[in-house]
Amino acid sequence: MQYRRAKISGGTYFFTVVTYNRREILCIPANVDLLREVFRKVLIKHPFKIDAMVVLPDHLHCIWTLPPGDSDFSMRWRLIKNYFSRKCVGRVEKQNQQNVGWVELAKPNNHIGSVQKQNQAQFTTPSRLKKKEQPVWQRRFWEHFIRDDQDFISHVEYIHYNPVRHGLVTAPRDWKYSSFHRYVREGMYDPEWGAGIKMEFESTVGGE
Repeated sequence: MQYRRAKISGGTYFFTVVTYNRREILCIPANVDLLREVFRKVLIKHPFKIDAMVVLPDHLHCIWTLPPGDSDFSMRWRLIKNYFSRKCVGRVEKQNQQNVGWVELAKPNNHIGSVQKQNQAQFTTPSRLKKKEQPVWQRRFWEHFIRDDQDFISHVEYIHYNPVRHGLVTAPRDWKYSSFHRYVREGMYDPEWGAGIKMEFESTVGGE
């Protein structure tokens, strides 16, 4: 069956992007810096707005709004994944996964208020070798077109609560790799939002 994505010019989308075999490499300090650099590089050449974002050890979630007349999020993700794969640190060591902070590229939406060579062979498949891909990311990603304001709010809340949902912290404020802190500074959230409670989301919200 052919896989087809819905692409709406100038649309707003929620994305989930996962590492290959769920390797916990994204929160290694060197990779945090690299991911920040990669996003900035792509944003300069191919602008889009990051409305919300969170980075966890083995995946990330974000919401983008594309410019009017542009629906090519796949090209942007291809560039991000390729640039990151060239230089990322692929060896996972628990003691190195420190919560050292994520530069906050994301801003609230105004209308809503290097992989090491010795590791490569283990994770490389023939098709990946043929395409010269670094085995860092799952090939596909999940995307969802944001339909309306409530859909936007639900997915922003899902993003910011995600570190709690995965048991990494007990409150969104305690996870530094998140646009949550910018939302607090902009007055969109109370600092205690999501702390000490269990939030539930509709089955149509999020994607892991």
